[in-house]
Amino acid sequence: MKTRCEWAESGDLRDYHDKEWGVPIHDDKKLFEFLILEGAQAGLSWVTVLKRREAYRKAFAHFNPKKVANFKKRDINRLLKNEGIIRNRLKIEAAVHNAKQFLEVQKEFGSFDKYIWGFVDYKPIKNTFKKMSELPATTPLSDKISKDMKTRGFKFVGPTIVYAHMQATGMVNDHVVSCFRYGQV
Repeated sequence: MKTRCEWAESGDLRDYHDKEWGVPIHDDKKLFEFLILEGAQAGLSWVTVLKRREAYRKAFAHFNPKKVANFKKRDINRLLKNEGIIRNRLKIEAAVHNAKQFLEVQKEFGSFDKYIWGFVDYKPIKNTFKKMSELPATTPLSDKISKDMKTRGFKFVGPTIVYAHMQATGMVNDHVVSCFRYGQV
């Protein structure tokens, strides 16, 4: 039997943990997806968002930042009626707003990947936590990235959300050392 991070021992998170969490992502579209999903998660559990991921894909133009950046008020009103996603006006408006900021970062850096991964010198930080209780909710680096993103106009990018994004996209390897995925990502 495989040893996993305890948050993924059973249920809906196992597959996500085993295949995605902590795997370095360098594709801008996937990075945008996680930016939207992490923002939607604020104040909720990750499993709540993960169960709605397919609905988010459809609702947010398969996470195409150019299309999302062009959403108008009618699109936001449509999303507010979509029972498949979290219908929070501030989060939906932030996703549309962040798509515009995402495109600005792409223009400035050539890609969002170059921007975000530049904070870790383009290689994952490999932590050595032995138990889940050791994992931080934020770090000085997530604070720094959060501040930078906020100065660029992003919303719903506090240090906790940024750190969760870093974990999900493999910028940090926060699998506990006993987890079978620790050495794989």
